[in-house]
Amino acid sequence: RNRPEGKVLETVGVFEAPKQHGKYETGQLFLHSVFGYRGIVLFPWQARLYDRDVASPVTEKNENAAGHGSKEVKGKTHTYYQVLIDARDCPHISQRSQTEAVTFLANHDDSRALYAIPGLDYVSHEDILPYSSTDQVPIQHELFERFLMYDQTKVPPFVARDTLCAWQEKNHPWLELSDVHRETTENIRVTVIPFYMGMREAQNSHVYWWRYCIRLENLDSEVVQLRERHWRIFSLSGTLETVRGRGVVGREPVLSKEQPAFQYSSHVSLQASSGHMWGTFRFERPDGSHFDVRIPPFSLESNKDEKTPPSGLHW
Repeated sequence: RNRPEGKVLETVGVFEAPKQHGKYETGQLFLHSVFGYRGIVLFPWQARLYDRDVASPVTEKNENAAGHGSKEVKGKTHTYYQVLIDARDCPHISQRSQTEAVTFLANHDDSRALYAIPGLDYVSHEDILPYSSTDQVPIQHELFERFLMYDQTKVPPFVARDTLCAWQEKNHPWLELSDVHRETTENIRVTVIPFYMGMREAQNSHVYWWRYCIRLENLDSEVVQLRERHWRIFSLSGTLETVRGRGVVGREPVLSKEQPAFQYSSHVSLQASSGHMWGTFRFERPDGSHFDVRIPPFSLESNKDEKTPPSGLHW
């Protein structure tokens, strides 16, 4: 509908049946079911999903103990994937989803700089629409040929190079998602994934850093716009901080039936090795009325045995 003059649709591959059970392998090509970009699976992660929308009797069947100060929510194992995003699609999704979901602290102890690896994302199993392609380089990304190689005898025909395995092994403390938190208020679903990034020494004290990825999804047909955020940040050191502000990451996204989701990442630091965050997003309806959407509480936990800084930019 909005295709520029002279542009034509091209075939990128052939759809495959989505997997109802099991997981996708390294090298699986897919379209993202929400944001529409082309991507390829690097490797799967097993996460604990704390879903506050699931009724208590259902969650009691799960074995994992409830955690994070919420006895009524049980953890359920769920598959997520680390993926590469096709660079050709990044400009088209930049207003809906950040394409730099992986960030690292600088390797210098005296620096608080953050480095971002562009075109990486974390994708839930149900977001993947798998397809196959005869193209030997179907995804344009600077890491594609460094991490993967074509092998026509394999299914899918893209296999991990040693560099991908080494990168995953070396950096998994900063890459691996362990907990995912989800809650829906008035048909707006909020999903939060926290990641521990490491510790830095500053002015004779330790500062612990986390990043967190948040997705907002409108499950209704009514158009709404995010106007404000209200965070409460509790540190094990005993402090409770309140943060209020307009929008998120400088934006006030509109969630509609045509573009129902928005995804972004941010960072938080504490002068303690653990803490909690929770809060609300305030949305506005077309008639000018407002309503608050709960951000599910999630814990910030550090990797106590972490010794070395991440090496995501060194090969």
